[in-house]
Amino acid sequence: MHISRCRFLSSLPSTSSFCSFRSPQRRHFFRSAKCQFTRSLHWKMPAHQEETLLPETGYSTKVDNASQCIDLRSDTVTLPSAEMKKAMVEAILGDDVFGEDPTVNQLEKRCAALFGKEAALFVLSGTMGNLLAVLSHCQRGDELIVGRHNHIHKWEQGNYAQLGGISATTLKVNPDGTMDPNDIEDAIRANDQHMPRTALVCIENTHNFAGGKALSTDYLKSVRKLADKHKLKVHMDGARIYNAAIALNVDVSEICSYVDSMMMCFSKGLGAPMGSILVGTRQFIDEARKKRKAVGGGWRQAGILAACANLALDRAVETIERDHRHAKLLAKGINERTPEALKSSIHADEKDITNMVLVTCKDKVTTSQVVAFFQSHSILFMAFDSSRIRIVLNWGVCENDLHKILDIYQTFVDSIKI
Repeated sequence: MHISRCRFLSSLPSTSSFCSFRSPQRRHFFRSAKCQFTRSLHWKMPAHQEETLLPETGYSTKVDNASQCIDLRSDTVTLPSAEMKKAMVEAILGDDVFGEDPTVNQLEKRCAALFGKEAALFVLSGTMGNLLAVLSHCQRGDELIVGRHNHIHKWEQGNYAQLGGISATTLKVNPDGTMDPNDIEDAIRANDQHMPRTALVCIENTHNFAGGKALSTDYLKSVRKLADKHKLKVHMDGARIYNAAIALNVDVSEICSYVDSMMMCFSKGLGAPMGSILVGTRQFIDEARKKRKAVGGGWRQAGILAACANLALDRAVETIERDHRHAKLLAKGINERTPEALKSSIHADEKDITNMVLVTCKDKVTTSQVVAFFQSHSILFMAFDSSRIRIVLNWGVCENDLHKILDIYQTFVDSIKI
């Protein structure tokens, strides 16, 4: 309420006139207080403040001519190949809710073996897969531990709280995408009636906000050891786990061996139009399957999408290796073309690159300036935050596109007055 204490007290009627329960002064006072309280509830933030507090991000910016551009905003922008469309038409189908879609069943069986788990569940999206994992590992009132810049917390609407009644302790994320194991241990709740029960640790591999950094197997071992010590479960948002496996030169099953559950997106680096897979123990997947129905995720002839996912898996290593190679070429080319006088103003991170290139802008160069310039030349990047641009290589981008991007970048830096 926007009534100061002094103003409120000065509005009180005298004691003698106020004491009577039915007095006009008393009725007037409460009517007045009610009106002021009601007005305070309908107060609206001025438009200019609203814009300051709720800026539009690259995640929600629509581009009308995106299909005519070289699109590097994400690896989710790819369109199904002719081979995928043919597979969709020819897929053998059934009702997946009844467990009767043979193409879905084959995909789930394949993924369980591939990732070294007992069972798998094909779901609509990575967000749904992560949500089902959290709901299956936790009870209402439990708490999870997650990085404050992890996708589960930052870009999934806090759905674990909205739909699951689950709270979170959020931790600092290091530049390499890790959370400090000491911070994780410090965040584990004591067995006390005043506190929620810590049930789950969530990690992300590769880490999107860190620029696609892969978590090392040594780090994964340390998290697993810590979780076992405190009898906690570990869930991995492995939307881009193939990128991690290629970067670390290990099999995806080794990465999954350190976690209780893992979600991977077919619709990111692998290039399928939609769909994700969740893997874990059979009991865990049975629970997740039940909860999938509760959130509206029970799909029917889903084999038309599972067929695309199977093709994406067939080409996974080849596709991801190509994207990594292109990302390294692009980052190196950007830095080579940046004049010495601008190197402190715009720089591409070349360390531990997977399929993402993060370009940091400051001083003479802004993210909006770079994004707008390239968009005017039909090349799409994403303003990741106030100082970084995210460029995501995907199978829709060929080597000739890289040459064009670097030519436009040369034009851009040449246009800046030093």
